[in-house]
Amino acid sequence: MIKFAVLAILLRFSLFWGQNEAATFDPILPPSFPLAVRNPYVSAWLPGNETNDISKASPEFWFGNKLTWSVIANVDKETYNLFGVPSPASGTKSGTLQKGSYTSTHTVFEIAAGNALFTLDFFSPVSGDDYVRQSLPFSYLTITATGSNGQSPTVSVYSDIDSTWTGQSNNTGKTFTSNSGTSIYELTANGQATYSQSANEQALWGQAVFASKAFAGATLSHGSGPSATVRKQFVKDGSLSNADQFSGTAADNVVAFSQSLGGVNSSGTTVRVAIGHVREAAINYLGKAQTHYYRSKFPDTTSAVNQFFNDYDDAFNEAKDLDSQIQTTGTSVAGSKYADILALSVRQIFGAIDLTIPNSTLNTANASAFIKEISSDGNVNTVDIIFPMMPFFYTLAPKWIRLLLEPIAQYLQTGGWPHPNYVIHDIGAAYPNATGHNDGDAESMPIEETGDFLMLFLAYQQATGDNSFTTTYGNLLQRYATYLQNNGLYPVNQLSTTDGLGPFTNMTALAIKSAVGLSAYGTLTGQSRFNDLGKSFASTILKNGLGTRVSQTTKEPYLTLTYGNTSWYLQFNLYPDQLLGLNTFNQSVFKDQTDFYPTVRQQGGVPIDDGAIWGKTDWDSWVAAYSTSQSTKDMFIDDIWKYISNGKNSMPFSDKYNVAGDQEGIGQFRARPTVAAHFAPWALSKKPAPKRSVPVVKRRRFNPTGRSGALPYSYDGF
Repeated sequence: MIKFAVLAILLRFSLFWGQNEAATFDPILPPSFPLAVRNPYVSAWLPGNETNDISKASPEFWFGNKLTWSVIANVDKETYNLFGVPSPASGTKSGTLQKGSYTSTHTVFEIAAGNALFTLDFFSPVSGDDYVRQSLPFSYLTITATGSNGQSPTVSVYSDIDSTWTGQSNNTGKTFTSNSGTSIYELTANGQATYSQSANEQALWGQAVFASKAFAGATLSHGSGPSATVRKQFVKDGSLSNADQFSGTAADNVVAFSQSLGGVNSSGTTVRVAIGHVREAAINYLGKAQTHYYRSKFPDTTSAVNQFFNDYDDAFNEAKDLDSQIQTTGTSVAGSKYADILALSVRQIFGAIDLTIPNSTLNTANASAFIKEISSDGNVNTVDIIFPMMPFFYTLAPKWIRLLLEPIAQYLQTGGWPHPNYVIHDIGAAYPNATGHNDGDAESMPIEETGDFLMLFLAYQQATGDNSFTTTYGNLLQRYATYLQNNGLYPVNQLSTTDGLGPFTNMTALAIKSAVGLSAYGTLTGQSRFNDLGKSFASTILKNGLGTRVSQTTKEPYLTLTYGNTSWYLQFNLYPDQLLGLNTFNQSVFKDQTDFYPTVRQQGGVPIDDGAIWGKTDWDSWVAAYSTSQSTKDMFIDDIWKYISNGKNSMPFSDKYNVAGDQEGIGQFRARPTVAAHFAPWALSKKPAPKRSVPVVKRRRFNPTGRSGALPYSYDGF
């Protein structure tokens, strides 16, 4: 049955290619295009295969459920469905996709319709430094109409959404407001509790927002009601009547905007809508509401939407610089294929994060970031989800390491976690409820999370030069280093971050993590004895074949899955040793792994271990980064690129995919933020010099000294 399923997938995509020969894609046709991706609940995508007939394409929430979002145009009194109209009205025509493209912040479709060419630019800003901009939970759709064939046609455009954006298909409330030229529809799922989710993990509280404004050269109108009725009016008149006939109990009711552009020439006329989802109480953190950061300046939806529209030019220019940086630096680090991978990853990284402040005070000094473990188990601020993201933040936005760790450290400092000697896995079983685990019932990965935590603290301190974070939580860090010292060299039976493999006793990768974690703590606090201890661990792992075996192919030692056997494992935990400049392991270890992995590569890539048929693009990227030969580095990058461009997938970028078997090249997860790990080669080759800071030194008792106070964020990656 699996073979027949794969054949069906390939047939579907072959039909797609046959029908879509006119369209081109730059840089590739991805599995799914990000459309509006801002946080875990504003996450709209278009499967790549839907561009087969983009006029009928159905956008999807990251989970895979359909979202209604249409774009229709009237050109010289002929109506063309441009996007998102799976059931077109009688007498309407379909636009023709000419080109689809993406950058790190934009997805653009160029669609021909009569004597007009329409550009649909789906733009989700990414700003590591402007917290207001990054926390605004909206995305832009900019529609530009230009005359073609030497003509200046009369054009109007239309766009609508419905209650699918609320997570509830009926029993929906609707409000409409107009202020300062901006018109806003808000849709609410009635009768739902704060912090509740649908079965598809959409927010059932808060409001879906759809907004537009009057733009130069255009006349704005609006309307709501049954989709067939509202769209029929636009088909007939090229505009809407500003009448609202929305029924919250009917699943097919839409809210819509129309813009009448008049005659358009080769210079083009542009209009814009904003789409998103507002949650005043965004996160439940230990029983208290956190709200989005932007509310410190724009406390209501009207002012926030107005700011979003007014900020467009600045957001666009910042995005233009970021897009150029991703393309230029990515290509210089590992080639154009690597740049393609990075560009597809950026929006997905921030699409799992809410940037918040306390709702009761709106105090920006207490900013935090909360991240959802999307598509695996929905946990909040999972440490081993933040850990693979380290390369991106270390190089481009180091302040976010602290923003993400702060809620974890604060909770651990309260003593609510009943296992004080090691770090918790996450601070909430189900996003957005970061309520801790006072009962101790969290996934148990003591060495994994403890080693990750120490390395992340050092990454933050090195990249920013700020040691106040270490000072604040020095007692915790000391306790965790002691735990690794006592338990890290011979790990008892436990899980690691690759928990799908199950638990292992004496797992070599966890011992490596302990060694590097101890070195990180030593460097973090200026206590060289911990660096020495890390090197001692490394020496023990390597000597007398404890954690190594000699490859029959390379005649060199490789690191095993567990002590004393011949099984191997993708040893990505070596990467932070190089990134953080710790020198825990000799360079020969990196060379031996570099030589070994090509010998165990399968059809689609290197599996996570010798018993698996799946690999991980995040950990592939870490190993590619430390590889000592260009051919091995290229092998990993090429495998990832081939996987995302193979035409077999339609979900948002999955970091886990099959590298062998009947389903080779098919992904398993969706939209996880761990794609930030793809920046590992960039981070290692372009890493900033560590910022100068006074180490926190431990004598007989932990007694932090040195500079503290305001955060010296002197490294600005964006």
